[in-house]
Amino acid sequence: MKTIRQVAKLSGVSVRTLHYYDEIGLLAPAAVTGAGYRLYDAAALARLQQILFFRELDFPLADIRRILDDPAFDRRKAMAGHRALLQLKLERLQRLIGLVDGILDGNITDSATKGETKVDFEAFDQTAIREARSRYAKEVAERWGGTEAYRESERRTAAYGEREWAAAQAEMEEVFRDFAAHRKDKPDSEAVQALVARWQETITRRYYPCTKEILSGLGEMYIADPRFTQSIDRYADGLAQFISDAIRIYCREES
Repeated sequence: MKTIRQVAKLSGVSVRTLHYYDEIGLLAPAAVTGAGYRLYDAAALARLQQILFFRELDFPLADIRRILDDPAFDRRKAMAGHRALLQLKLERLQRLIGLVDGILDGNITDSATKGETKVDFEAFDQTAIREARSRYAKEVAERWGGTEAYRESERRTAAYGEREWAAAQAEMEEVFRDFAAHRKDKPDSEAVQALVARWQETITRRYYPCTKEILSGLGEMYIADPRFTQSIDRYADGLAQFISDAIRIYCREES
């Protein structure tokens, strides 16, 4: 565990900024001592690293929090996206360096203008970076933004602070762990079906009204989208399929 000052020194992020990240629910410490000192563990540092990557690529803090809090967040895929955008930035910087070197060496001239220095703005162009970043940033919004559930979730979570986000995350993880504990039961067992009802209630209370239609769609997505599958299967092998089957039974019986 590291103190907030140690994290600030390690990351280059000011203590004040870390406090702000905590206040808006973007980066909560792993623990707070009785004296009120924030402590950060390896998971918090890994999240901070992701935040800094996204900030380097000019993502708004609200978008970063939404992306990182998405249960389907795939760190490896995110890193691939970071690399692609950073590569575009690198290529732009190399063009700028080439432009500067050419001006210093006196090589950037245009014979058609009788030796006058050619004013080149092409190296400053950030169109490719903006377009790539836009595609990357819109993925979550394109996936959910058109739904009333997404808008309701945005309204509710807008008021969430550190405690609310931490509580929501902890409750979600507890439900998945309980599903994992019943992995050897049948999906239609009373205990597993009670967990499905609990999961539906949790989503409704924390984020948006989770109707049986929405719940059924979530169950299908847990196995159709590899990112959701991988995220859920962290709790137990095959858990995404197990929960999907249980949800399908629950929604069929509730119809």
